[in-house]
Amino acid sequence: MKQFFKFMFASMLGFIISGVVLFFILIATIAGLASSGNKEEVKVPNNSILKLDLNYLIPERTTENILKNFNFQTFESKEDAGLDDILANIKKAAADDNIKGIYLVMGINMNSFATLEEIRNELIEFKKTKKFILAYGELADQKSYYLSSVANKVYLNPAGELILNGLSSSVVYLKTMFEKVGVNPELIRHGKFKSAGEPLIADKMSNANREQISSYLGSIYYTMVNGIASARKKSSTEIENIINQLLIQHPQDAVNLGIADGLKYDDEIETELKKLANTSNEEKVNIVTFGKYSKTPKINISTSEDKIAIIYCDGEIISGESTDDAMGSETIAKAIKKVRLDNNYKAIVLRINSPGGSAMASDVIWREVILAKKVKPIVVSMASVAASGGYYIAAPADVIVAEPNTITGSIGVFGLMINAKELLNNKIGVNVETVKFGEYADLGSIDRPLTPAERAIIQKGVDRIYEDFITKVAEGRKLKKEQVDSIAQGRVWVGLDAKKIGLVDEFGGLDKALEIAKNKAKLTDYRTVSFPELKNPLQNLFSDVSEQANMYFAKKSLTPEQFKLINSIEKLMHYRGVQARMSFDINVQ
Repeated sequence: MKQFFKFMFASMLGFIISGVVLFFILIATIAGLASSGNKEEVKVPNNSILKLDLNYLIPERTTENILKNFNFQTFESKEDAGLDDILANIKKAAADDNIKGIYLVMGINMNSFATLEEIRNELIEFKKTKKFILAYGELADQKSYYLSSVANKVYLNPAGELILNGLSSSVVYLKTMFEKVGVNPELIRHGKFKSAGEPLIADKMSNANREQISSYLGSIYYTMVNGIASARKKSSTEIENIINQLLIQHPQDAVNLGIADGLKYDDEIETELKKLANTSNEEKVNIVTFGKYSKTPKINISTSEDKIAIIYCDGEIISGESTDDAMGSETIAKAIKKVRLDNNYKAIVLRINSPGGSAMASDVIWREVILAKKVKPIVVSMASVAASGGYYIAAPADVIVAEPNTITGSIGVFGLMINAKELLNNKIGVNVETVKFGEYADLGSIDRPLTPAERAIIQKGVDRIYEDFITKVAEGRKLKKEQVDSIAQGRVWVGLDAKKIGLVDEFGGLDKALEIAKNKAKLTDYRTVSFPELKNPLQNLFSDVSEQANMYFAKKSLTPEQFKLINSIEKLMHYRGVQARMSFDINVQ
């Protein structure tokens, strides 16, 4: 009885605490909604400076879900702009007479080089207005520096640090660990480079995987080196020498080598900004945050009846409805169909940021792209990654645009089955008995390995989908199927190389894709509309609370590397059906 009351009161306490937490989250949510609902436009004073701090993981679109960046300790939600608003605000600032320049904050940047490339190119356009960009940081990694290298002046804190040490990509192999716990993943794939799942069945990197990683990592590396060299008016050899010999070990080294322009403290940066903005020492410098600047009036808003649809295909490809982190085939297909049937939309731009996912879901989206292409131009804008299933849905487009450091290709297929017989029988003492009618009724059961006949059936299905994949790529890209097969095999390519082999047509970002779409549709004026429509923040509120709370506390209790590893394993273990997905994880740092 004593134990009964102990557990009863513990359960009651947990329920009460959960209720209190949900109550405060609800209050914070309502307050956030009230704040976001305030549409009052902000006026920017003359001689203002736009502050740009991009040291967070930038989403493709600014989310309206205030729980996405909710801090469960402070009960506050941080407003992080998506790439769409970042680019729009830099454009707006270039045309805004009240904005004299940009203050770019350097730090630890977690974004892909392709994302940074789009922002970097927009900053280069900004400089053409003769307005200044000043970059400053206490601790800056090479991604942050690559972005900031386009600034007119780059300053470091005298006690700070700048890391320029080259790029690496690590893969964690788990075969031995799985053997110890009694789990045997069974991988069926087509494509010698299809490395998705390889870390589950091997102890070391295959030669094929090492070859493709070396290829795309090298391309990204030299794009970074050449970009820094051009911005700092140095040779690529000089930049490589700085990296290979790790010549920057103190902030002063960066200045001596011409990588930075000086060492300053915060107050000295403020003085410099005042001077650049023509503000007297007695006045306070007008620093405008990105969140505040987003509320200023938009520029060059067209009222044209003609529209170009931007359809965001973001995240892993799954069947059904989209989520915050995945694109659902039903959601994306519905958006494409809606635009296809509306004569006011003259062209479609598919903005793809996806490593792929379900082969079946990819095919559902592909079909809608094919139907839409029959009635209006379709241009693909590849973001950080458009690989495997992400390339599958891109292949039929009239034109494919990517950044030189976009990750793409990975044209291959795999299936993953889990055999946990050893774990169940010998590790935890569980025995499974099955009664079945039909030889293959229990195909895929985790309590036994695949039979040779079952493996042959799955391999046949994988081969069939691969054959279909390369056929559709060949038709979409107007290439011979044998040629596609030779560059496919699951191999990952970087945009720079993908253009050489015919998988990509043009280099550029979303603006370039829109320009091509406009020309193909023979438009002089148009306005853009984004799809799918963003969810109302109140939709699925409480399910989001649970998910975001779990994510928050998991991140707090694990290192970033541990969280990334566990998250990757969890995704792999939940795959269902045949997958057209990129390799296990691509982490360039």
